[in-house]
Amino acid sequence: MPQTPATISRRKPFYPVGPELEAYLQDHRRLQRLPLLYEQLRGFRDLYPLFDRDGTDTLWKTAVYDPVDRTDLHRALTGIYALLKGGTAKVVHHLDIERVDYCQFGNSRPFRIRVVNRFNDNYDHFHIKVADASRVYGLELEHMLSPNRINYLLHDGTLIEEHIVGIPGDVFIGAHFERPETNLVRLAKEFVKFNERCFTRLLGDMRSYNYVIDITPDFEDIQYRVRAIDFDQQSYEGGKKIYLPQFFKENAPVVQLCTRLLNYPAMQQYQQEERSLIQRRLHASRPRFNHLMRCLKHDRCAPDEHVEQLRTELAEFHEDPAFGDCADMSDLIQRNIEVTLAKLGAG
Repeated sequence: MPQTPATISRRKPFYPVGPELEAYLQDHRRLQRLPLLYEQLRGFRDLYPLFDRDGTDTLWKTAVYDPVDRTDLHRALTGIYALLKGGTAKVVHHLDIERVDYCQFGNSRPFRIRVVNRFNDNYDHFHIKVADASRVYGLELEHMLSPNRINYLLHDGTLIEEHIVGIPGDVFIGAHFERPETNLVRLAKEFVKFNERCFTRLLGDMRSYNYVIDITPDFEDIQYRVRAIDFDQQSYEGGKKIYLPQFFKENAPVVQLCTRLLNYPAMQQYQQEERSLIQRRLHASRPRFNHLMRCLKHDRCAPDEHVEQLRTELAEFHEDPAFGDCADMSDLIQRNIEVTLAKLGAG
């Protein structure tokens, strides 16, 4: 894999969810009235640093609210959790909100809510963010084209996301590579497949802290899956490298792992396997995918210069002049998927 790094020079702007996309979300039961909106969580009285069990600053801060407001706030948050998980906002009285965390450095300034079951101390998380059209398109494409189902809700500029379970990529790279139980060959295989998924559907900025490693014990060994957790950079940037995780310096240890443990025919095999799976998923969700692309065509979720740059770079990469006819990011996504999946026959 080439080693020239990819860089993102500036923060991506927020794009509002337009009427066409909102109608799409209504059709697919993503639009739900919520008992609380994002801005109401901004009324915290104070913020305290949150440290992990090793005493390292997580860059999240625990929000403290006025006791007068806390009861109503917690009731609304448990209602949202019940709506997300069970389809109804009816308050579940044995659920408590243990903590509300806030990240000032994330592009979407997210809140992370920790919910605890009083009967057994089991806990879960969900996230509340400002709704951004780019992120919604990314979530939908992940739901349709990846092996992962995505659960989220949206209402009046507020986005509710189910927590995606896994070890953050940067933590895994730093703490798990040297563990004897880590199957590095299987991990390398999954990164190749993840790299292929991101590029095929043009999901950008998969630096190591924007994905997690989901570990599943198997009857003889351990299986891994690399899962994206940040979808803000769905088909926004103009540089082709932004859509290939292999080019980010934060992923260099994984790239080195792939080149050391996998030969070129093995990498090609894993790419072909992933393309075949994407093709099957696309076939199963074609009407929904086409509807989403019509919505994206009506939205402006990237500057014209980014569309022009990506059009040129993809045409050169695929040696396909038909990219020159792509007018927007919707056309580029569809053409890139079409050309990439066509390589199945050539493989």
